[in-house]
Amino acid sequence: MHIGLVWAALAAAQAAPAVTPSAPQAAPQKPAAEASTGVSAVEVKADAPQVRTSIDRRSYSISSDLSAQSGAIADALRNIPSVEVDVQGNVSLRGDPSVTILIDGKPSSMFQGDGRGQALQQMPADRIDRVEVSTNPSAEFRADGTGGVINLITKKAKGAGRTSSLRLTIGDSGRGGASGSIGYNGPKLSASGDLNYRRDTADQVDYERRRQADLDSETQGKTQLDMEGVTGQGSVDYDVSDKLRLGGEARLGRYDFAVDSLANTAREDGAGAPIQAFRRDLSVRQRRDNGMVGANLRRRLSGEGHELSLKLSYDVTDDNRVRTGHTIATLPAASSAFDQQRLGYDIRQTDLKGDYVRPMGEGRTLKLGFDLQFDDNSYVNRGFRGASLDGLTADPLLNNRFLYEQTLSQAYATYERPLGDLTVLAGLRYEKSQLDLAGLGRETENDTADWLPSLHLSYPLGERQKLTASYSERLQRPTALDMNPVPFLQDPLNYRIGNPNLKPQETRSFELGWQYRKAPLLAMATLYYRQNDRVISDLVTDIGGGVFVTSRANVVQSRNGGLELVLNGKLNKALTYNVSSNLFWAELDGSNLGLPGKRSATTASGRASLSWQATAKDLLQVNGFLTGKRLTAQGYAMPSAGIDLGYRRKIDDRLSVVVTVQDVLGLYRDKQVIETPALKSLVVRDIDARLLRVGLAWTFGTGKARKDPGFDFQGPGGPPQ
Repeated sequence: MHIGLVWAALAAAQAAPAVTPSAPQAAPQKPAAEASTGVSAVEVKADAPQVRTSIDRRSYSISSDLSAQSGAIADALRNIPSVEVDVQGNVSLRGDPSVTILIDGKPSSMFQGDGRGQALQQMPADRIDRVEVSTNPSAEFRADGTGGVINLITKKAKGAGRTSSLRLTIGDSGRGGASGSIGYNGPKLSASGDLNYRRDTADQVDYERRRQADLDSETQGKTQLDMEGVTGQGSVDYDVSDKLRLGGEARLGRYDFAVDSLANTAREDGAGAPIQAFRRDLSVRQRRDNGMVGANLRRRLSGEGHELSLKLSYDVTDDNRVRTGHTIATLPAASSAFDQQRLGYDIRQTDLKGDYVRPMGEGRTLKLGFDLQFDDNSYVNRGFRGASLDGLTADPLLNNRFLYEQTLSQAYATYERPLGDLTVLAGLRYEKSQLDLAGLGRETENDTADWLPSLHLSYPLGERQKLTASYSERLQRPTALDMNPVPFLQDPLNYRIGNPNLKPQETRSFELGWQYRKAPLLAMATLYYRQNDRVISDLVTDIGGGVFVTSRANVVQSRNGGLELVLNGKLNKALTYNVSSNLFWAELDGSNLGLPGKRSATTASGRASLSWQATAKDLLQVNGFLTGKRLTAQGYAMPSAGIDLGYRRKIDDRLSVVVTVQDVLGLYRDKQVIETPALKSLVVRDIDARLLRVGLAWTFGTGKARKDPGFDFQGPGGPPQ
């Protein structure tokens, strides 16, 4: 069924008053310590954060970030240059929300759909060793994520022998968590595992104002959120011989979310006379289970750095939700109405990836690879309405099963070589998506095939400086929920619906960079420009009677460019700083949606961190961020900011106490504005994110220190052990 017909059906269903009862790779890169390339990685031993750069990515250690020692990975990502995280855990790179998130170089169903922000807010940052960021990826990376790729590298066992740790965190308002890890490194066997528990609560004030020519609507409400999660993972690697390594890994997670909200809505006609008022109670109970099993093989061939690696993984997410709403109309007076939606989302992802690396001598390296991914997803919506919970009856408009099957075939080739002082990394990627959709009594095929080139250049200016330049072409395919045409009831005045006719967003990206290094100082400046075609964005439409549908649509084109500056270093032996800023311009053309033509805006964002090693045992830290105004298809998102504090007391070499205070000044909030000739809207989500955490960390075991293999990029078989 075409989306317009669904809207028409919704409008017909809402002919009565709305409130009455009728009414996710980065293909792993060879470790820098082992790769025979013309450009070596550069280490900066600044404490916040440790940074390495290569020709196509940056890698940040988060070990010195106190937010990472007691908070979620979403908290730690806020302190990474180029990365922005809003109050709901949604991630963007330089303002672009089309970001691919990987774990150890592989996609995960945990980061698909509308649960990605929840997953980032629940995943303990203590599980992550470092974060790789590529804002202009080479062809070695999968093409999803036009904004770039974030690769979360999990911690591995360190030190010879057995090592382990325990961490306990207590926060206000019932928040807290506990985690434990264990690791072993032997001559042939390496193994590690961890188990984590985390609980977060939050209160949120909601406000929405909508104005049209003949209707003015205002909603005020409060929401309570309770999130609880238990996660665990384990990995093992065994060296069968000096040339063959076999490995396996598994990950399990269970997340429970409870949302309870109360909102009051009042509506007036164009003359200001009250015409409608109602109260809305909403209860959401959600459980999301995620699991992954994987196996890998790494075979060293003849010659240093010559190797083949294979990875096979199976990832599953079961997401079950029950949303129960109760609407009481006071104007005009009416009996109460109940609605309930029972949602079951089953996501299955199988991935087989192979990488071949062959040094060609004299700094030349050839890389070849393939990636086969199969997605088999099912989305079941069951909707009910009635005058009481006991009297609910099925609503055919809200009942359906949507099937999403995708076979994604990928292959790439990159070749890196020096040409005098210039190092060139050229790549070409081929991706073919075979997509089958089934729902609303019909089946749709939506297949695409694309060739995607990339080019990265690096040129040294003496021993301390270098210039870089890059170009890449990438795709952002619509997600399954973007395309799901089954209406989703948010409240009596708002529906969300997918668009099965969406096409992939295409991006052409250019970057020009400069880097200066004189330890402990690292300075980087990057000029960038992007042209995005068929941008996928939200579109809000009035279908009559003041009832709105939010869908997804392809905007004609957007362009953006800017200058990003990063500065890491030390003011003295005790003070370490990390500062980054992004001044950018954006232009968006939504004329194909019936919106005014081109709109543009210039804005800025930034973050800063200052760490003071007051004594050998006492570390104090302050982190702050500011996100500027961002254009959307029908309006803009307003600026946001936050400041966090942290303190760590090292009791001895194995025991430490960490105290953190998040959002000290109470600045975390989300504001969205719609400005069109037919509709003006303001939505504010003011979340009480201020929280205090006290953590106790204890490391122990029989392990003895061994030579650290270095702070390296992820390689085809994982970091060296």
